[in-house]
Formats: sequence, C-alpha cells, structure tokens
Amino acid sequence: MMAKKLLPLGDIASLRQCYASDELSPTQLVEAIHTEIQNDPDHAWISMLPLESLKDYARKVEAAGMASLPLYGIPFAIKDNIDLAGLPTTAACPAFAYTPSRNATVVQRLIDAGAIPIGKTNLDQFATGLNGTRSPYGACRNAFDPAYIAGGSSSGSAVAVAKGQVCFSLGTDTAGSGRVPAAFNNLIGYKPTRGWLSTHGVVPACRSLDTVSIFAFTAVDVARILAISAGYDAADIYSEERKGHGFNFGTAFHFRFGIPRKQQLEFFDNRDSERLFSTTITRMQAQGGEAVEIDFEPFLEAARLLYEGPWVAERYAAIQSFFELHSDQVIAPVREIIATAKQRSAVDAFNGFYQLRRIKQQADQIWANVDCLLTPTAGTIYPIQVMQQDPIRLNSNLGYYTNFMNLLDYAAVAVPAGFQSNGLPFGITLAAPTHQDEPLLHLAHRLQQAQSLPLGATGIALRQVTNFPAVSESGQVRIAVCGAHLSGLPLNEQLTSRRGRLVTSTTTSPNYRLYALPGNPPQRPGLVRVNKNEQGVAIEVEVWELPVHELGSFVANIPAPLGIGTIILASGEALLGFVCEHYAVENTIDISQFGGWRNYLQQLNITIIKP
Repeated sequence: MMAKKLLPLGDIASLRQCYASDELSPTQLVEAIHTEIQNDPDHAWISMLPLESLKDYARKVEAAGMASLPLYGIPFAIKDNIDLAGLPTTAACPAFAYTPSRNATVVQRLIDAGAIPIGKTNLDQFATGLNGTRSPYGACRNAFDPAYIAGGSSSGSAVAVAKGQVCFSLGTDTAGSGRVPAAFNNLIGYKPTRGWLSTHGVVPACRSLDTVSIFAFTAVDVARILAISAGYDAADIYSEERKGHGFNFGTAFHFRFGIPRKQQLEFFDNRDSERLFSTTITRMQAQGGEAVEIDFEPFLEAARLLYEGPWVAERYAAIQSFFELHSDQVIAPVREIIATAKQRSAVDAFNGFYQLRRIKQQADQIWANVDCLLTPTAGTIYPIQVMQQDPIRLNSNLGYYTNFMNLLDYAAVAVPAGFQSNGLPFGITLAAPTHQDEPLLHLAHRLQQAQSLPLGATGIALRQVTNFPAVSESGQVRIAVCGAHLSGLPLNEQLTSRRGRLVTSTTTSPNYRLYALPGNPPQRPGLVRVNKNEQGVAIEVEVWELPVHELGSFVANIPAPLGIGTIILASGEALLGFVCEHYAVENTIDISQFGGWRNYLQQLNITIIKP
C-alpha cells in the first residue's frame, strides 16, 4: 500500500514540500521505491542497491537536515555506464562488468548534495544505439506503450523517471542518447556543453565527444541539478570551466530561431510528428520567437560523419582490449558497428578532422542570424519488433536530428511537445552554441509552461513556476550609446560586429546636456552630466548588450575626449555608457533641446539608415 500512496513521484519541489511538511521521510520513500522496482516489466533497471544501503543513504540525509542539502532525499537513477560504488558497472555487457570502489565525479557531487542513488539503469550496449533494444538485459519498453521503443542509449534512465520511480536520472549523450529517450517518454533531456559535467568514472563511447546528460520532469529541475553537478574536474581531460553565456534569448521578448528548410525536414512518413512540429513553431512564435529558415545540409553532413566517418574508431578504442578478447560477448548490431573501426587508418582520422572543421565553419555561420535552432528530436518512433527487424537503418533514422550535435560542439535540450494520435509523446530539441546552456534551459522552461503537459507518464499536472534558478553568469555587459553608435548610424557596426545586441531604446535621467563636438566625420556628440544647480534634460540612448570579452577592443576605438563612464537611465538604473569630458564642450553647440542625436541629425537633413 505504501508504494501506491507515495509513487509515482513528480518534480523535486513537490517532493521537498512533502518532506518539509513531515508527510514523508526519505527512509519511507526509499522503502517504497525499492518495493516498486522489484517488479520491472519494462526492463528499465539492471541493478538496484539493497534496501539496507538505501536506508543508510536516507538516514544520513535525515541526520544532516533539509537546510544544508539542496537535493535532500531526492532519489535518482544512474545509467549503467556511470560508476556507482558498490554496484557493478556493466555498460549492458555482463562479461565487461567491474565493480568500482568510487563514485563517478558527477554522482559524488549529487550524493554530497543529499540525493539518493537508487541503482543502475538499462542501456543500449556500450551506449551504441538510439533505440534501447540492444541489451542482454532486455529491450527497454516505452513508458506509454510497452510495444514501442523507449529510445536509447539511455533508455532505462528515461523510463525510470517517466514512470515516477525517481525524480531525475543521469544518462550519457554522444549521438542523441540523452535526447531521443526524453522525447519518447515526455521528459526534459539535457545535453550540456561538452566538459560541463565530468565524465570521470564513465565508460567512454567516443571519449572526445561524450557528455553526461540529465533527465528530469522539468527544465527547472534540470537547472537545479546542473548547478550542483557541473564544475571543472582535473580528473577529466575534457573537463571545461563554465563560461558566461551570451545573450539570454530564453528570457527575451524577441529572439530568432532557425528551422530546417521544408525539403530538409524528415518525418519518415509520420504525419503526427509533422503536425506537432508545425504546432511547436507556432508556439515558439507566440513566445516572441521569429522563425528563420536555414540550410540544414552542413548539420546533416556532420551527422553522417559520426558513424560513416573515422569517429567509429573511438568506440573501438574505448573497449579495445576487451573487444579483442571477448567480441563474441558483444551483441550483434553493436559488434558490427565497432568492428568496422579496424578498417580505419590514422590518415582517415586526420581527413575526418579536416572535413569536420570545414563543416563546422559552415554550420557556425547560422549563429550570425539566429539565437537557437529548433528541430524535432526524432522524426518518428518505432515498435520494438519493427526496430529489431531492421536495427541499423531505423536506428540511423532516429539520429537524423541528433548525431551532429556533439561533433559540432553545441548544447541541446529536448523538450516535450505534445502527443501523437496513438498516445505516444513527441519532442523537439533546442540547440545553441557552446556555453549557451542556460538560455536554452530558460527557453525550454517557457515552452514547457506554455504547453502545460503532464509530467512524464505519471499523469501528474505540471506546476506553474515563474522563478527560474540561475546557473551561471551571463558573460555580457550592457552599455548605453547616444551618438554615432546608435542603430543605423555610421559606427553601429562596431557593436554588431562584436555580437552586440540592442536591448532597449530609452532615455537618461533628466540630468544631462548634449553637445555637438567638432571634428572629422563621423560626427559625434558629447554627453555631460550637469551639476545639481544646473538644468538638465533626458537624452535619447540605446542600451546594447555586448560579450564581456569584446568590451576591451570596443573601448580601445573610442577617441578622446569621449570615454566610458556611468550613465543613469530614466529608470534609475546605472550602467556603462558614453560620456564626455567637461573641458571639451566649452564653446561647442548645446543641442540638448533636440532630446537626442538622431533628432539633431534629422534637423540637419543627414540621412539615418533604418536598423
């Protein structure tokens, strides 16, 4: 009876509320989960911690208390290619199994924050596949319809969350393994910027491309987990410090999102997917997005490299010694894929690197025109029986929109986007350049709140949440411009060429005077703040947002007597802006009565190019 009352679980905040009100304790919860997962018809789990071990974890967090543990008593699952001390790591290959004495770095960080690991989940063997059927522990079944695939390779991690057995889970994502299962089970699936989450203690698939991924019911939960689990790890040679993100399109009133040209979209004859993707485009537009068609061919070309190019040799390198001795213990589709690596040479590898570099240059050009990319996560979904009859071709279909992501080093978030007529979920993916993870999660949150779909397969309603937890600094600086850098004027290119973005048009506080400075074109004004006993006016300014690392070169172009100082806006906000030294405005023309540089130029009949 306990399990029926306590499960399925929902989002993290709801569980914490139950703990805070003493309706439930972590010990009671782990007892219920342990009972629930003893019966596992969906083949989601490979191994579970013994009940006494789970209770030990629960008692430790209870002793520490909620105030000191941000993930107090939150149960989570771990894909079985990620180390959890005391349980075998199998990578879905029993002959490969070993029992680690230490947790993977990301697992340890979560446990230190109070999260409780329940056990290890099923996957496509050696994380090679996007369908979830390539496992000797059984084909993982979809949380909505057991006849259909769960997606892979992180199949069990997705199903365990979707069924409400845990609040979140860890997977890995090299070719889409953290996004496809999310789409097929109505979850958020987050694939971070490479290196944000340590892969120390993770069995590699393609080591230079691998990322740990997060499955959760909401984008808010993912952001909370990310804030705790991310961070530089010297034990991981691919680990990276998080850099501040750029323009936060996820909170902006207006942003631009790229979509493939119609002839480049592929739904594999699934009209429901096509309809739901079209609906998502409309929903994005309702959130302030402007759809921009892009040429998707560079992305498709990169995707083909993952399995048709030399990167398949990385899968062989990851398990070379084991594969040489025990290839007969590797299941057929996986063995066939890895075995092709022996045909690759070092020359093939270098040629592949050159080819990828060329493709990335082409693909990266889209970011000059769009803030993020919107695609289906997968064009369609297949029954398990159909997938097993044609495992290579259909698996390739599943990677159409995902295989390029890590090769091109982008961040991505899979977001639920509705249900097909047969009741199966459909999902979309948002992608952006490296370190743009937080804007992606912000936008995922807005989409999720707008759709208000239930959580996973639990039937639990999505809570409306307005606050979104901050993960990292923006890496942006705002600067007010009042003269030749205004939109449409000669020096505006100095901002746009540095990826500057117009935030708003406003005025200063009424404490300034504006002067027309002498000198060679382009003409410039001088903005001066008046003393308390002097009469000032409000002057038109534009507020631009600029990456911090571009500020130095921008300021270096500013000639005396102009400089960068503190400007007070009409709202009272203080920020950087163009100011002029007082000595320079003596004997110049005071043009304050025009209210701004544009109005003054128009009075002189000087053409202003419309932005």
